Amino acid sequence: MEIGELVGAGRSADVYAMGDGRVLRRYRVDIDARRELEIMAYVAAHGYPVPVVYPGESSATDLVMGRLSGPTLLHALLSGQAGAEEAGRIVTGLLLRLHEIPARVSRDPRDRIVHLDLHPDNVMLTPDGPVVIDWCNAREGRPELDRALSALIVAQVAVDGRNAWAQVARDIVAALVGELGEHLDPGAPLDAAKARRAADRGLTAYEVSLLDDAVTLIRHLHAS
Repeated sequence: MEIGELVGAGRSADVYAMGDGRVLRRYRVDIDARRELEIMAYVAAHGYPVPVVYPGESSATDLVMGRLSGPTLLHALLSGQAGAEEAGRIVTGLLLRLHEIPARVSRDPRDRIVHLDLHPDNVMLTPDGPVVIDWCNAREGRPELDRALSALIVAQVAVDGRNAWAQVARDIVAALVGELGEHLDPGAPLDAAKARRAADRGLTAYEVSLLDDAVTLIRHLHAS
């Protein structure tokens, strides 16, 4: 397998060009990419917008996918190519569409496929429309938690006084909460989302300290 230039990097993985319109996502942490590949293939079979995956070339640590063109929704927001209300509509639409897909294994009719990290930086705006990336946290579970996590991730930035994009994030979370409306439960699911974020070893102590204010912001926006 010939690996080309580094084209992207996240908290847990690096992405390399491979040629022929493909990229390699290689994990730096102990994550089994095969589960991610299976979920991506499953939702793709239901018509959900994800990168093309290549099972025969992937492994436990490497995930080979089709290369996407276009900015992330976050970059489009920061450059002025997209507005907060549009971002709220896009993320809400992607969440609700995902939550129409039944679970693969669970027999609980309330369970669905959940992404658990669906926010503007994990949405690519391609010529064919928005595509959701980074499925390493995806699994089966309750959609209420997934929606609460999406709002909470953005709200953490919104309440971060050190972040230059805090106001942009506040506009986005306000739009997202407004678009989700009754589909967002600000009670127990939001508490569960907070607990999950607090237990995330990839977050700094400072990021964890923002969670209470982020939850308060979401509940205020939902009530207003």
